[in-house]
Amino acid sequence: MIARQRQLVIDCADPSRLAAFWAALLGGVAVDRDPAWSYVDPPDGLRLAFQRVPEGKAVKNRLHLDLAVASPAGAAARVAALGGRAAGELQEDAVGAFQTMADPEGNEFCLVAP
Repeated sequence: MIARQRQLVIDCADPSRLAAFWAALLGGVAVDRDPAWSYVDPPDGLRLAFQRVPEGKAVKNRLHLDLAVASPAGAAARVAALGGRAAGELQEDAVGAFQTMADPEGNEFCLVAP
């Protein structure tokens, strides 16, 4: 082994806002280290850190989180109430279902069941 995972860093315009969104979604406390860097340590996951960058998001993420939920449709409504939005239609097959979502700055993630 050469390294271990420490955190996942997400580029953004407003680190404090995204840390608060993700803390409400995953649990934990949003911490503003300085105006350009915030983070949240979810109780059952990897630290998510948010760093301010000057450019906006331009294309689909090359990396995204899959979040386990009991019901993607039900969880999607709760995420929308936090400021997120659906990014496509609910997808279902014989194995389960997922809903692609976006956080307040458009970073995609999936709500997945089972």
